[in-house]
Amino acid sequence: MPLKTFALIPARGGSKQIPKKNLINFCGKPLLAWSILQAKASKFVDEVYVSSDCDEILSCAERYGAVAIKRPSDLATDSASSEDALIDAIKQIKLKSENEYDFFVFLQATSPLREPADIDTCIEKKIAAKANTVFSSVATGDLCVWQASEQELSPLTYQPGIRLPRQTARQLYIENGSIYVCDIDGFLKSKNRMTGMVETCVFSPWKVHEIDDRDNLVVCEALFNHHHLRRSVKACLSDWQPMLIVYDFDGVMTNNTAIVNQEGIESVAVNRSDGLGINKIRDKGYTQLILSTEANPVVLARAQKLNLEVIHDCKDKKQALFQYCNQKKIFIEKVLYVGNEVNDLAALLSAGYSVCPSDAHPSILDAADHVTRARGGEGVIREISDLL
Repeated sequence: MPLKTFALIPARGGSKQIPKKNLINFCGKPLLAWSILQAKASKFVDEVYVSSDCDEILSCAERYGAVAIKRPSDLATDSASSEDALIDAIKQIKLKSENEYDFFVFLQATSPLREPADIDTCIEKKIAAKANTVFSSVATGDLCVWQASEQELSPLTYQPGIRLPRQTARQLYIENGSIYVCDIDGFLKSKNRMTGMVETCVFSPWKVHEIDDRDNLVVCEALFNHHHLRRSVKACLSDWQPMLIVYDFDGVMTNNTAIVNQEGIESVAVNRSDGLGINKIRDKGYTQLILSTEANPVVLARAQKLNLEVIHDCKDKKQALFQYCNQKKIFIEKVLYVGNEVNDLAALLSAGYSVCPSDAHPSILDAADHVTRARGGEGVIREISDLL
């Protein structure tokens, strides 16, 4: 029988340094959302649970596909340990779930610098090594650590009088708090995530960071974007379906070029295959919208030709998108956004999934979940219709 695994993410409502830390905007989504999506993208995780005392956090968890576990308030105080919250959640899961799980993956929501493959690596290590616990870590290298006592300051990890080459330094590991894979029965018995035979999986040094304060937040966001971690969550559209598809106009439906005649009237070139793509997408039942800052009537004319809803002459795309979603009762997490320019960035990051043409602005190429082979105006939407 295949082993069954669930992921468990504790996320209490209280936080001192950053109020509502688990729900803050992190790279376009609530911080908690990334851990849920990473767990769901793991090839070994069968279900994802979030334990919280906060109804707002639990609602967010459900929107991103996790099962909500209500945590008693006395297990959400500053003095309550993660182990206390995990034990309570596991007991609730045992009562509610029909599955017989073999072990669980504990993910810390404030450690978003991970990939689904990291979770898989830890699970594979646990199975192969027959370990009771596997945790994620980073190697210290030649880290020079000192300890203070009342009498003196003394070195802990090296001898100052014998400075050896970095390659010969004693190998130490930092527990980065991101991933723990544990036996369920052993954990419940010991009430400790580190029990029995313990192994570690060592990851890149930059994955050591977690979010405790505003400075950590800035560092983690920069690293998350630099290493394109959003793309590791959804390498394709196969496991996700949108409720709304939003297209920018210039640079997506066109090649971003306008022809102006002697009377000052502008015209643009569009790709007929995009019209076919829009019809194919419509036949599948998806709602579609053009969202553009362009005031030129050509946007409205093209929308009418394609029989699409349109918001044009828009000053703030993100604000307009949220207003539209609120009116239509569509979760922003269920929006597929297609854009190419810097004025698309805020809306693109907020959407559940994003696509851009191959000639998009560099900031959009970095941020998008998927980059089409087509350039703007050369069949971007037709290509998206095949992906869907």
